[in-house]
Amino acid sequence: MSARQALLRMQSDGLIVLPSPAHARGNVAKPREFTTASAPQEPITGSRRDLNDLRLELVVRRRDMLLWRELIARYHYLGYTPLTGARMHYLIYDGDRLLGAIGFGASAWKIGPRDQFIGWTPAQREQNLHLIVNNARFLLLPWVHVKYLASSVLALAARRMQQDWIERHHFRPVLL
Repeated sequence: MSARQALLRMQSDGLIVLPSPAHARGNVAKPREFTTASAPQEPITGSRRDLNDLRLELVVRRRDMLLWRELIARYHYLGYTPLTGARMHYLIYDGDRLLGAIGFGASAWKIGPRDQFIGWTPAQREQNLHLIVNNARFLLLPWVHVKYLASSVLALAARRMQQDWIERHHFRPVLL
């Protein structure tokens, strides 16, 4: 849970009173103008077997993070909002062709059906929630029309993210 989420929860529980937000949109940072880096490209079509170098690149450099944010802001139906808590961002490539973006973040505090399915008590949930990772954003760019690509990317991400998560956050997620 992020500090912001904790403060908002304490306010909703009547424990504290927070000042009004300085900005009407909270901490959402959306690019004012889009760059040519995210401009529409020529269509990429075919089947998954036509892609020879499908890979995920972990976003570590600032310029890649700016590109990830811009792609999500420009093309994802939910737009860009910062992921809270532990998180990982990837750009999806085939060779040098950018195909999309995917991001993982800390799981939501309470999801009734999930919590009921797992069968944990509130104390168990609080102790183990960090072991659940949420696929917060998944975007294949609008000009990418490749059969079976989404399934391939999700499978690749599920395998790759495990080790990257351990290296960055020092624990292995058990549920995605």
